[in-house]
Amino acid sequence: MTDLPKQDPPSTEGTVPQPRLAASVILLRDAPDGLEAFVQHRVDTMDFAAGMVVFPGGRVDSADGSGWDYPAELLERHSADWNQSSIGAEPGEAARNAGTVLTAAIREVREEAGLNINAADLRPWANWVTPTDMPKRFDTYFYVAKPAPGAEPQHQTTEAWKSLWMPVAGILASEAAGTLKLMPPTYYLLKEISGFLTVDHVWSAEHTVVPVLAPVGSMAAFLKERENRR
Repeated sequence: MTDLPKQDPPSTEGTVPQPRLAASVILLRDAPDGLEAFVQHRVDTMDFAAGMVVFPGGRVDSADGSGWDYPAELLERHSADWNQSSIGAEPGEAARNAGTVLTAAIREVREEAGLNINAADLRPWANWVTPTDMPKRFDTYFYVAKPAPGAEPQHQTTEAWKSLWMPVAGILASEAAGTLKLMPPTYYLLKEISGFLTVDHVWSAEHTVVPVLAPVGSMAAFLKERENRR
């Protein structure tokens, strides 16, 4: 397990912006030199994560809460994976919440990468909550996904200027060299995934989702530490 930043306890400050639910999908595939992830290079004019390299994803919409019919066993499994997170904390609502966030993840992959992915091909993997000192906050649910053979994501979002498969090790090397920028969750998740040899190893790994609420000032510290390494 990659070392994660120390965490703050939940804040009771009424002035802290409430995080919005979001979903993000780490599309993975096997390649001769190791795992590759499908990533998007966001344009510099975005008001959030401008110029960053990210996974497909976005906010959960109200429409994501209905119109789906997932197997009960799948929802039970997902809600168990998310049981420590905010969507798993509501008695009697965990399965419905899991279905809503799953629907958002599938929709975002379709909208941003032109790929229809099956619910069974996504596995809950991580939950990150934006630090309380940030003006725009998200409660983001990350999935790892293994697209069906022959299914090929594409670049089709105006929020990014380029979308492509990149070696996980290569993304981390480019980040270290300063030729691309990652948000803290993207960095830590790729560091973790880089420890696996194949998609099947990721899929079958024993992995508990522990929500991460990074401490106040962690974003500035992350950016400063990155500059100091260059």
